[in-house]
Amino acid sequence: MSRKHRFANLDQVETTKTFADFRRWQKEHRQNKKDLSIRIEQAPHKEVEKLKNNRTGISITWIGHSTFLIQMNGLNMLTDPVWANWMGISKRLTAPGIVLTDLPEIDVVFISHGHYDHLDFPTIKRLKGNPTYYVPNGLGHAFKKRGYEKVFEANWYDWFEMADMTFSFVPAQHWVKRTLTDTNTSHWGGWIIENEEHSIYFVGDTGYFRGFKEIAEKFNIQTVLMPIGAYEPEWFLKESHINPEDAVKAFLELEAHTFIPMHYGTYHLADDTGPEAIARLDAEWNRLQLDPSKLKKLLVGETWWM
Repeated sequence: MSRKHRFANLDQVETTKTFADFRRWQKEHRQNKKDLSIRIEQAPHKEVEKLKNNRTGISITWIGHSTFLIQMNGLNMLTDPVWANWMGISKRLTAPGIVLTDLPEIDVVFISHGHYDHLDFPTIKRLKGNPTYYVPNGLGHAFKKRGYEKVFEANWYDWFEMADMTFSFVPAQHWVKRTLTDTNTSHWGGWIIENEEHSIYFVGDTGYFRGFKEIAEKFNIQTVLMPIGAYEPEWFLKESHINPEDAVKAFLELEAHTFIPMHYGTYHLADDTGPEAIARLDAEWNRLQLDPSKLKKLLVGETWWM
């Protein structure tokens, strides 16, 4: 595929903003200083050795932001691996839940899209093992020019099989830009990881969109790794970043069993903070009187065993 191809959202929903919009946001940002001293807590006990030796159990460990270590069918898998201390001029607010060198050898890496807070090649260069990379269409060349050969590109609803599991790339509502000239020349989306017993939906980065209902019709989702942060100001970001209330709405439309929030509290990418996102999530969960056991808020570095 030509690198000049431009990808689009469902219903051609536009996420680009004008320079005037950006200037307005920057002015509001300067007037809307937030307290960043309250951080998302680290798990008091990290299960590093148990994770290194796990070959049979299903586990999900939140590293921070959109990075999870997922273990299923004896494989070690990472979503959007980013251990970077800086994101532009924003310093990382919470240390990664597991030190990069303490990870087990990685078998699979899933990339949701090419934004720097989701695709960090310095991190990828340091991963142990020889992973297979599943990436959105248009991103393969960025890996192969760096010498990575085990790279598979995907369009929406493409799927792959490995170790008695199925990996499916599904829609999201977002956009991509890494350089001045490559806007939307690679795709974006989420990944659904399934074995015979369980399914995990890594949503990636998205605004609320009708795609959640469409995905629910095609898949039986059990665990959802759902973004809840970087939504404020909503007049600027609502098309590309889902807020906590809409994240709950999407979860209900997916008819899933467990909601694990992500994409909050690690980098200060917008005007909201991690504690604000969690407070809004809790308030909406309580307002709708949803089952508390279905909301699993992991501490940084915490592992959930299924």
